[in-house]
Amino acid sequence: MSAMTKLTLLGTSACHLCEQAEDLLQQLDVTYQKIDIAEQEQWQERYAIKIPVLLNMQNQKELCWPFDIDDIKALK
Repeated sequence: MSAMTKLTLLGTSACHLCEQAEDLLQQLDVTYQKIDIAEQEQWQERYAIKIPVLLNMQNQKELCWPFDIDDIKALK
């Protein structure tokens, strides 16, 4: 994955699946931004039943749970 790829992890607090997704990102040692969808209505409406969701902000591709390390690497 390019060093310039900007990833955003959408989730909520106390979400065990979101924690698992974050663990995968940390294993890959990638930089990402975390957004709590409960704080932003537009994200909540779109992703409430899909979280965690990983977004590539450059190409607007999204990866909905479940995903693994290989899926994250392919998100370019």
